[in-house]
Amino acid sequence: MKDLVTESIDLLKELIQIPSFSKEEAGTADLIEGFLQKRNIHCYRKANNVWAFNKHFDQRKPTILLNSHHDTVKPNTGYTRDPFKADVVDGKLYGLGSNDAGGPLVSLLATFLHFYQAEDLSYNLCLAATAEEEISGKNGIELILPLLGPLDFAIVGEPTEMHLAIAEKGLMVLDCTAYGLSGHAAREEGDNAIYKALQDIEWFRTFKFPKESAVFGPIKMSVTVINAGSQHNVVPATCMYVVDVRTTDAYSNEEVLSIIRQHVTSDVVPRSTRLNPSSIAKDHPFVKAGIARGRKTYGSPTMSDQALIPVPSLKMGPGDSARSHSADEFIYLREIEEGIELYVALLSKVLVISD
Repeated sequence: MKDLVTESIDLLKELIQIPSFSKEEAGTADLIEGFLQKRNIHCYRKANNVWAFNKHFDQRKPTILLNSHHDTVKPNTGYTRDPFKADVVDGKLYGLGSNDAGGPLVSLLATFLHFYQAEDLSYNLCLAATAEEEISGKNGIELILPLLGPLDFAIVGEPTEMHLAIAEKGLMVLDCTAYGLSGHAAREEGDNAIYKALQDIEWFRTFKFPKESAVFGPIKMSVTVINAGSQHNVVPATCMYVVDVRTTDAYSNEEVLSIIRQHVTSDVVPRSTRLNPSSIAKDHPFVKAGIARGRKTYGSPTMSDQALIPVPSLKMGPGDSARSHSADEFIYLREIEEGIELYVALLSKVLVISD
């Protein structure tokens, strides 16, 4: 285990020193691909996504996905250190992407290596180091999911202090248009689109969906932008407004969209329905193993690639979400060691030897 920890920290230092902004991750993809190949692990690559399966993969068995990303945001203006210099000071490894999500990525990779040659596991393992997570891009995990085969559940490596984010909210942004009829404001002419929009906006403000998430409670809908009219004396024929919808694991995005369209008269066009809510049952064996080790369960307020993975999933990894995208980002070296140890311990409870 000690060798795995050392290798993981060394790999993370190399990753930090290679700029890997979303859509520009070729260098870190090369590094991860080479890291696996040097260990005689056959891996696959599409665009800047790299993935591999355990040595004794068996198509008759279900597969667990171990996923994290190697792209980063751009460093913010508050940095006082070189964001691409992997410095260790007082047990902290500094550098852009060290916490989000380099630490979780190398810890999952080490976990994969730990189990790689094991025989007679009850599950297969698929490790996927993916791109474009920070922008929910279409050339990240979504691009390669059809190539991974059937998946049973997924562990998404993000900084959670190794607690269990068993649910994550989804997102839909809706462009809505209420239609009326133009006329002169001085006469009883036209059909004011603003008044029509107001009726729908009030519905968005007050409607309660019948089902609520046990983790998050009700779905949250917020009207955030509105635009109508051309001048003071013209009754507007259209009123356009934007609704931010934070969906929960009680519904899919498509189900929420269908309910909305049944209740409002405005034309409702989603910018996307891709970013779905996600969850895993609290009585899932992996979750139960985590709880038994003193890990907390919670619903995550931040979005990850879970939104694009259409199987039960949880978010878990070393590091602290509060450090993500912050100036002088860092991760404690002990967090990586503890992360690897806990990943291995919890998966060992699930990857039992089959009869």
